[in-house]
Amino acid sequence: MKVSVVICTYTLDSYEHFEEAVESVVNQTYDNVEIVLVSDGNEAAFERLRNDYGDLEDVVVTMTDENVGISAARNHGIEYASGDIVAQIDDDAIADPEWIEELVGVYEDTDAIAVGGKMTAAWVAGKPSFLPEEFYWLIGVTHRGFAEPGEEVRNTFGSNISFRREVIEELGGFDPHVGRKGDAEIQAHESELGTRLRREFGRGVIYNPDAKVAHKVFDYRTDPAWLAKRAFWQGYSKRALETLISDAESGEESDFLRYLLLESVPDRLRRLFRDPSRARVSQLVWLLLLTGLVGFGYLYGIVKWR
Repeated sequence: MKVSVVICTYTLDSYEHFEEAVESVVNQTYDNVEIVLVSDGNEAAFERLRNDYGDLEDVVVTMTDENVGISAARNHGIEYASGDIVAQIDDDAIADPEWIEELVGVYEDTDAIAVGGKMTAAWVAGKPSFLPEEFYWLIGVTHRGFAEPGEEVRNTFGSNISFRREVIEELGGFDPHVGRKGDAEIQAHESELGTRLRREFGRGVIYNPDAKVAHKVFDYRTDPAWLAKRAFWQGYSKRALETLISDAESGEESDFLRYLLLESVPDRLRRLFRDPSRARVSQLVWLLLLTGLVGFGYLYGIVKWR
């Protein structure tokens, strides 16, 4: 199988991180890889990409006519992809050397139409002691309790997801209007695509935690105020998605809430009583706080999107 990996960027401000992302894909253990580099409407970035990578074999460099956002930029890259499989990774991530090999292995061993992997944390500014692993999804990292190996899920993160090319083409790619319907706070690009995937094909994304991509967690993403705001708007986005797509599913969110209340919180309480520590108290408090903020965001979405 030939795999096309799409990497989008829109600025030169963090070009060194983009270079690391590209380098991690170049150094994969799997050989049959095409890399599609997309500049999202930035002429200077496009020229830099063309100068640095344009002469390399199996690398395609292209640019959108204007800044169109991540979803439309990904779709632009998909149009140029020639692989049997189209995978996505963000420009602030680093792929494990066996990432593509692990994704392809699922396609070869099953009839999967989409495969995603695990996002791990690359702490740029240090790991925050107060943030519970159940809410790592707020920082683009796979959270505790997400899924079992081989389980079918609605979606994984957009920085570690892949599709058979004919499937993503039939779906029409990512919806560029999510988050651009006059409401920039909607954060549901991958969720929306995963919902359409299940609606059109009756199947989801197979999760392989051995297909790993590290997401760089910069200092602003560990700021308590940023995390609180992010949690609120994630709850809001869920309600917005249910309104924008009438058959949007809530099963995975409901399962996660049950996991928090019936497994995670009791387990944390047991460990806290058995071996008290300030970090454990802080994480329990933040787990309850973030759960509440997501809920308040959802309630606000009900009012806004009724």
